[in-house]
Amino acid sequence: MLEFMPLVLFLVICMVLMAGYPVALSLAGTALAFAGLGLGLEALGVDAHFDSGYLGAFPNRLYGIMTNQTLLAVPLFVLMGVLLEKSKVAETLLDAMAMLFGSLRGGLGISVTLVGMLLAASTGIVGATVVTMGLMSLPTMLKRGYSMPLATGTICATGTLGQIIPPSIALVLLGDVLSSAYQQAQLSMGIFSPKTVSVGDLFMGALVPGLVLVVLYIVYVSVVAWLRPQSAPPADRKELMAELGHEGGLGWLLIKGLVPPIVLIIAVLGSILGGFATPTEAASVGAFGALILALVYRRLDLQTLKEVLRSTTHVTTMVFMILIGAALFSLVFRAYGGEELVTGLFENMPGGVVGATIIVMLVIFLLGFILDFIEITFVVVPIVGPILLAMGVDPVWLGIMIAINLQTSFLTPPFGFALFYLRGVAPESVPTSAIYKGVIPFIILQLCMLLALAWFPELATWLPDQF
Repeated sequence: MLEFMPLVLFLVICMVLMAGYPVALSLAGTALAFAGLGLGLEALGVDAHFDSGYLGAFPNRLYGIMTNQTLLAVPLFVLMGVLLEKSKVAETLLDAMAMLFGSLRGGLGISVTLVGMLLAASTGIVGATVVTMGLMSLPTMLKRGYSMPLATGTICATGTLGQIIPPSIALVLLGDVLSSAYQQAQLSMGIFSPKTVSVGDLFMGALVPGLVLVVLYIVYVSVVAWLRPQSAPPADRKELMAELGHEGGLGWLLIKGLVPPIVLIIAVLGSILGGFATPTEAASVGAFGALILALVYRRLDLQTLKEVLRSTTHVTTMVFMILIGAALFSLVFRAYGGEELVTGLFENMPGGVVGATIIVMLVIFLLGFILDFIEITFVVVPIVGPILLAMGVDPVWLGIMIAINLQTSFLTPPFGFALFYLRGVAPESVPTSAIYKGVIPFIILQLCMLLALAWFPELATWLPDQF
């Protein structure tokens, strides 16, 4: 029984998290309890298969987290996203898109998809995008005669694009964890000058799959509007302009709503893809650009600035506390021989690397129902990542597969996080069943994207290879 302590530790962690306790404290507290148990059993002369030497590495791990230049991008990207949200840039952007496409069949759905894509590239936070789009666009879509399933499904699906479209916070965190896992895998194979995988590699790898998903969403909305015109009727442009209350005409609205966020996104992503800046440096450019936009729009006063800084500090503190708890959990897991146990399970699994990858993806998909992407990134990926990478899996491809897998999980009823976010802001007249029904076609599209990535890994690896 004691040789299976790593699996018991993992199951206990999942149960504690499902009980609703704070993530960081759950990870650290459970790990400390199991470390105490292992030390106690060893002191009593019982062979608990516990190597206490791993615990001595915790101060170095802690110092490494606090001085990690890659993770410095997290508070900067969060600051950029919160500033854009508070300065109403997203609202102006949606109005501009609605005016541009609203007179077409399915035009509002296309507008929501494109704005969701730009918000994903601006904020990188799934919850913020779903809530923002739900508050701004759902009432308009329902008022214009859109069917509830189509409207809610489009909003939920485009909201989850923040998981995959760079600069995504999920990719920043995945990049840091996969880089460590890749180095660990290479060292286990006797490569003592290991290569790394950077966050920029993941950003480039996610670009093509993310844009393909956007195109698939737009095609689906257009096909539904063509086959069932009553589900996505066109809107009268003059009525829409009067309803939105914008002065200066369509041209001025497009310049005001589209140009600033697009310039900001190009500045952030262009500096990374062009090799002019690291993701951390590009994040500082994005945060500064968002601050300038908020000042230009005259929507940044002292009270708003306080709210922005408080929200950024809250999210950043949460991420780093989870990082510390996850580092302690990882050390205790390895002290019990968890790495060797999982390696043995994978090596004996039928199907080799393909079978192991399928099992890992299935486990991550199911865990996405109960755990947030941060928890999965720091708890699950460090366990399975080094083993899969040592078996020859490409690190960039694995990172993109995990990101899209989690994106699909967050959209899947009945536990998808995106569904809960929209349910929280949707009118009571919208039944939960309509939300569940609406996301099913988008789930199928995302599963098709996963299959395409599995069949053609070049979709994720081609662009990073070119750079």
